[in-house]
Amino acid sequence: MTSLQDTPLFSPFRLKSLALKNRIVMAPMTRSFAEGGLPGPAQAAYYRRRAEGDVGLILSEGTVIDRPAARNDPGIPFFHGAAALEGWKGVIDAVHGAGGRMGPQLWHVGAVASFLTDWVPDAEPEGPSGLAGPGSPRGRAMTDADIADTLDAFGRAAADAKRLGFDTLEIHGAHGYLLDQFFWPGTNRRSDAWGGETIGRRARFGAEVVAAMRRAVGPDFPIILRLSQWKQQDFSARLATTPDEMADWLLPLVEAGADILHCSQRRFWEPEFPELDGAGGLNFAGWAKKLTGAATISVGSVGLTGDFMEAFSGVGAGRAGLGTLVERMERGEFDLIAVGRALIGDPDWVRKIREGDTAALGDFDPAALATLV
Repeated sequence: MTSLQDTPLFSPFRLKSLALKNRIVMAPMTRSFAEGGLPGPAQAAYYRRRAEGDVGLILSEGTVIDRPAARNDPGIPFFHGAAALEGWKGVIDAVHGAGGRMGPQLWHVGAVASFLTDWVPDAEPEGPSGLAGPGSPRGRAMTDADIADTLDAFGRAAADAKRLGFDTLEIHGAHGYLLDQFFWPGTNRRSDAWGGETIGRRARFGAEVVAAMRRAVGPDFPIILRLSQWKQQDFSARLATTPDEMADWLLPLVEAGADILHCSQRRFWEPEFPELDGAGGLNFAGWAKKLTGAATISVGSVGLTGDFMEAFSGVGAGRAGLGTLVERMERGEFDLIAVGRALIGDPDWVRKIREGDTAALGDFDPAALATLV
């Protein structure tokens, strides 16, 4: 295959203070290797290798804010406390030393238990209504004081990200975790100002999180917000069943200060509203950009087929949905594309894609998840 250097994948991207050499993002992926919640030299080397491989923007694994119940696995790193923040300083310095750009993903898991471990959380789980999923009680409903402290913790984490020298940050508002639990009627049964019958009302908590972080970092530091319709609790869940509902959900988040919407789908090539514009219609990121005017990242099963290099150039376009990627970016459907597991298996994936070095690409092996290399 020929080089993809001259395609939109490898055009520069700039938004506020963030300048990227290409449009490929390393998706945030939980690795659970932070012993005692502290990132260290192993994490710095892991992310540095992806920067050396020419990833445009690296988003860290989920890192938790300063709330007792924010994590659900002992290997998830903290983004608070002197020792953890010193570790993250080492990570961003290593990435910058390799010419990369990076943001931490800031996270609170809410009432969701880990499917990887039976570890007992640091404190009783919390969520909008004490539900891990529809009809599935876990933990307790957050009080107004809990919510206020959580907003403050997100703001402090944002300020620390900027102070440490990160280039951006991402808020995890997807996949059934805390922010998403407020969005989702199946887990937000509140009757106060943090609940409501409409997605626009239930978006309030997410918008307040974004606003707290925007106040902490000022106007020029880019904020990314990851969102999804699907949940790990329910792959078929949909928060917005029409474009109008999607606008009611997303516009308050952008107005609060989110610059980039990271729109997670299980398969990025699938249309969000096929009933409106057919099988080739806009995906989630495309609709989000159209409705809000914000920049968007698309993500979902990128590079996970044996012939995906051919698919990039349009050959075998239906095999894994990658055949239309360059085409979609050429027409401006979304601005950036996030790659997940392919970058765990091969830190040089971006460079090989750019150079058309098909023979050097290896298949993703799930065994790679057991190591941090």
